[in-house]
Amino acid sequence: MSLKQKIRVFLVGNDPVIDWKVQATTWFSILLGCVCMSVGFTIFINPYNIVPGGVYGLSIVMHNIFPSIQVGYFGYMFDIPLLITSMVMLGSKFGGRTIVSVLLTPFLLNTIEALSYPTEEALRALDPAQLLGGVVNMSDHLMLTSIVGAVFIGLGCGLMVRGGATSGGTDVISMIMQKYLHIPFSTAILICDGMVVAFGLVVIGFGVGTETQDVSSPSWLLSFYSLIAVYVTSRTVAYVINGSANDKIIFVISAKEMHSLHDYILKDLDRTATVIKSHGLYTGNDKEMLFLVVGSREVMSVKQQIRLADPAAFVVVTDAYDIYGEGFKPLPLEGDINPE
Repeated sequence: MSLKQKIRVFLVGNDPVIDWKVQATTWFSILLGCVCMSVGFTIFINPYNIVPGGVYGLSIVMHNIFPSIQVGYFGYMFDIPLLITSMVMLGSKFGGRTIVSVLLTPFLLNTIEALSYPTEEALRALDPAQLLGGVVNMSDHLMLTSIVGAVFIGLGCGLMVRGGATSGGTDVISMIMQKYLHIPFSTAILICDGMVVAFGLVVIGFGVGTETQDVSSPSWLLSFYSLIAVYVTSRTVAYVINGSANDKIIFVISAKEMHSLHDYILKDLDRTATVIKSHGLYTGNDKEMLFLVVGSREVMSVKQQIRLADPAAFVVVTDAYDIYGEGFKPLPLEGDINPE
């Protein structure tokens, strides 16, 4: 393979035909994800010693032990070995996009931190009173800052994964667990992040390994906010990748030909459905079974139309966990991430 071909595979993968619109959207998603994650950590998480799991949560813990080293540099230390692992175990296409996100995120994190604090001492202490001149000091609102920060981090992580990349670190471990152990991605993240939070409890909560080991300090309560941040991050990642997943499946069985319902589905809902010929097991009579997927807000109107078409119809409404095909999501490729 020539150097040009290797660069092409590194950036856009092995697809024989390049859809530049898709590629632009993919890379924009990755870059925006890096920015969102960096802002979440710098403004809402790091100054308050909240440990939301992941490599950067671990980096916050390490910064408490070695305050002279910025959080982003610890990110590089942990991510590079895991980045090599991802390229070996998750493929070159994934590795190429991950390289960009792994190198860019710590850089943005360090840059935003350096611009947000007025002095070197404030930067080393990550003093929230001096963050952006103190205008976003949320020391008295730790619950709020843990939730807002987790939403930013989850949004960033989700955008990266949608772009076929990852922020590295425990994301890589989680994806390996998903691929080889068949553990759902968000569940694997929860496991990895829980271990990081436990480490944070030991170091930050009880001061083990830091300059002060004052167990009377209430800082161990930060672990509760960390757990909240882990959960919110996990749910945000799942929402960004899969959406709200509020579609419903409706089965309608009727002895009549429900033409009015067919017209309503095609013209008013602007959807389609599948008509399946069936017959009753007990009566043996021919029946019509309609298979339809709608949004949750459309269920009530569909029920009303069913009643008008056949008040005696047998109707089943159930949740649709995942829907693929025309009008919905495309079928996943091998190695794609399922965050549920």
